[in-house]
Amino acid sequence: MVKIRIYVEGGGEGKNTKDTFRQGMSQFLQKLTGQKVDCIVCGTRNNAYRNFKNALKSNSDAIHLLLVDSEDFVRVSSPKQHLIDRDNWDLSGIDEENIHLMVQVMESWIIADIEALAKFYGQKFNKNAIPQPNNIEQIAKVNVESALKNSTKSTQKGEYHKINHGPKILAIVDVSIVRNKSAYCDRLYHFIIENL
Repeated sequence: MVKIRIYVEGGGEGKNTKDTFRQGMSQFLQKLTGQKVDCIVCGTRNNAYRNFKNALKSNSDAIHLLLVDSEDFVRVSSPKQHLIDRDNWDLSGIDEENIHLMVQVMESWIIADIEALAKFYGQKFNKNAIPQPNNIEQIAKVNVESALKNSTKSTQKGEYHKINHGPKILAIVDVSIVRNKSAYCDRLYHFIIENL
C-alpha cells in the first residue's frame, strides 16, 4: 500500500498544540478517506511548505501532499498557481495534484457543519451568526472568523479558540457535509482515495 504523508499548516508553535491539532486533523482525514493518513503538523504555512519540499527530496517511498490555507479567494483554477502568486513559493517541478488548500482557512471546514458546532458549544450557541451558503469557499477569511466569534461568545465554552476548540470540532464534523460545501476538500478526498 502506498503511504501518503500530508504536511499541514496549523497547530501553532508549541509541541502540545501541534499534538492537539494533529489529533483533530488526523481524525478528520481518517473519516474523510476511511484510511489512516500520516498527518505532519508544521505550524506556520512557510514551515509546511519547507517541510513538504524537503520531504520530496529526501523520501521517495511516499506520496507527499501540502495542505495549507488559501488565506484569500482563489482567483485562478490552480491551487499551485494560487500559492505561487500569493506566497511567491517555488513549486516548479511539483505536480498540481500534490498541492491542496483549506479554503480560505481551516475554520471554513468547521463552519460547514453547523450541527457539529451546535453540539460542541451547546446552549447559547447562535446558529444565525454562521453563514450557510452551499459553497463555503466563497466566505472571506475575516467573515469566517467573525462568524465563529459571534456565534460562540455567549456559550459556556466561551468564544471560539483556534487551538483549544478547532481540533476538537474538526474531529467531529461530518466530512460528507464539508465535501459537499468545499470543492477543495472534495478534491483532497478524491486524490487520497484514488492513490491509496
